[in-house]
Amino acid sequence: MGLTFAYLTTVLLLNAVAKTETTTVNGWSAIRKAGHPGNGLLVRAALQKALPVVNVFEEAAYWTATSDDTGARFSGENAYRLHFPAGRLPPNDAFWSLTATDTVGYMVGTATGRSSVDSHSGLVANADGSVDILMQPHQPPGAPGNWVATPPGRFKLMLRAYLPASAVVNGDYQVPPVARVRP
Repeated sequence: MGLTFAYLTTVLLLNAVAKTETTTVNGWSAIRKAGHPGNGLLVRAALQKALPVVNVFEEAAYWTATSDDTGARFSGENAYRLHFPAGRLPPNDAFWSLTATDTVGYMVGTATGRSSVDSHSGLVANADGSVDILMQPHQPPGAPGNWVATPPGRFKLMLRAYLPASAVVNGDYQVPPVARVRP
């Protein structure tokens, strides 16, 4: 019983420490200090629990979102839109990707096999140069390249930028909020 209590206490402590190191803007959470050697043992352990085997933020920026701009949890029964204003896709020196996962973070199979888009997906821009990415269970009419299939039930989104530009690293770049598409 003592070992179980110690384990549960450790999990709670690590979760609390990871939460203090997490920054959330527009519903997207990021842990900017992950992988830094000077973090101290407790912070390093907490961040490894939250993001195991993750690169330092300066090499790969990771953001996760579990709810829309109203705070409602993502559900595969709804459609969502991520709107990037013209010239505001995630700045990087390699590539970026957006993936729908289960709530733990594992990729899930979809009927179409399409659970992500990235900077090489041939996204179609709107007339004003902005880019909309639709996240929903069924392929929308129009630009299928701008679509991420979502799993049934709850899910989360993970956005990654590899070799992120300085605007990402210094916090000037903010990922736009995800909005639910109302019928």
